[in-house]
Amino acid sequence: MRILVLGIGNTLLADEGVGIVAMNELEARFGASNEIEFVDGGTLSFTLAAPISECDALLVIDAAELGESPGTAHSFEGDDMDRFLGQNRKSSVHEVGLLDLRAISLLTGYWPQQRALIGVQPAFVGWGDTLTPPVAAALPEICSTASEIIGRFARGRSQKILMG
Repeated sequence: MRILVLGIGNTLLADEGVGIVAMNELEARFGASNEIEFVDGGTLSFTLAAPISECDALLVIDAAELGESPGTAHSFEGDDMDRFLGQNRKSSVHEVGLLDLRAISLLTGYWPQQRALIGVQPAFVGWGDTLTPPVAAALPEICSTASEIIGRFARGRSQKILMG
């Protein structure tokens, strides 16, 4: 089982970097592992299609316009993730969007069946190298949710083997 944890964002644009900050905290929590790969996706590029095509499960963490209070985080799994991406084409500094990476992956014939996105409502996206207080305060919840999703992904693989 290979789980890809992909942090997306720009750490020079305050809350836009929440995905990278959360991914780094998760990497520190889980440590080095053959089963989990932590990737700083930065502001995205087409080169991320390769690691996505090689994983069994994908977890993405990124700032997202949720229409909620700053620091609010929501997780979207499976088809819910795909629907959210299709409905929420946020404008950002990203070279390509996650929806574009999904399209590339589908063209190559692979989009992980186990996939999730944790979207975090930013308070401020502009020059700054730290998260705003409400987004920083949400990091423990974001990492807890991410850890639960990673655990479900790992258990899902075992269930498939037992059932199949």
